[in-house]
Amino acid sequence: MKNTIWILLLFVTTSSFSQENKTISQEIEVNALIKGTLFSPEKVTKKTKLVILIAGSGPTNRSGNSTIAGINNSLKYLAEGLAQNGITVFSYDKRIFAQMITKTIDEKTLSFEDFINDAKDVITYFQSQKKYSKIIIAGHSEGSLIGMVATLNTADGYVSLDGAGRCIDEVLSEQIAKQAPTMKETVDKGLASLKAGKTFENKNPMLASLFRESVQPYMISWIKYNPQIEIKKLSIPILLINGTKDLQVPATDAELLHVANPKSELKIIENMNHIFKEITVDEDNLKSYSNPNLPVMPELINTIATFVKSI
Repeated sequence: MKNTIWILLLFVTTSSFSQENKTISQEIEVNALIKGTLFSPEKVTKKTKLVILIAGSGPTNRSGNSTIAGINNSLKYLAEGLAQNGITVFSYDKRIFAQMITKTIDEKTLSFEDFINDAKDVITYFQSQKKYSKIIIAGHSEGSLIGMVATLNTADGYVSLDGAGRCIDEVLSEQIAKQAPTMKETVDKGLASLKAGKTFENKNPMLASLFRESVQPYMISWIKYNPQIEIKKLSIPILLINGTKDLQVPATDAELLHVANPKSELKIIENMNHIFKEITVDEDNLKSYSNPNLPVMPELINTIATFVKSI
């Protein structure tokens, strides 16, 4: 059940050098709830394009690190890699980080639409600057669906990074069937209730993290979105990426999204896991979630960079 819980809960200016390319990072505050880091190439022109990264579910920050899964720097390394390819990237903390600092977080009132609106606010913020020739949204895991909805009529391109191609109830049911088959019937009943817009009393302590009372309203707001329906609404360039070593969202989900919108570009990266790391030995997959020194795969960076430059 560990992977299932992760899907649900993963709820000053400096300069850096890599090879011959210099990148600059800068703290940006979009509003009181949204703060992040802007990674830029040394030279930004009117032709420079911006990628906005949206993190996955739960307490996942701008670097891709989670208080649950650990520190892996997946989004940070991706942002730096794209900046080294001449692309500006903004990666931001989810609103819950600001709310935790101010002690204003209330899980019962949190909704999936909050994160969609946050993404739209970020897009509007950078559009108002009129500094970048194109704005591309790249959402990871749960952030894929958030970005998919937020992108409609707002951005110039969209990238799904390990995004589900099915409603979240189907994904969770499949995971439970693999990891804890004896609980599948109970979980399916709970998910059916949430899909009908109804909360319920969870009587199984082993499912507390999944079905606790305070998170059920959020699940209801999330479960109603079908990625295959939402992606059909997009007429902008689309890139769908997944890896063959993804333990949380299988590559078949990216294929489902591609079928739903055949104009999209599909890229399945061999041996890449859910946090963009290369896995050659299966035992190392889970370990990579808490390994900040393992780089993301260069093929991922090159694939996204090529796509962004083509828009």
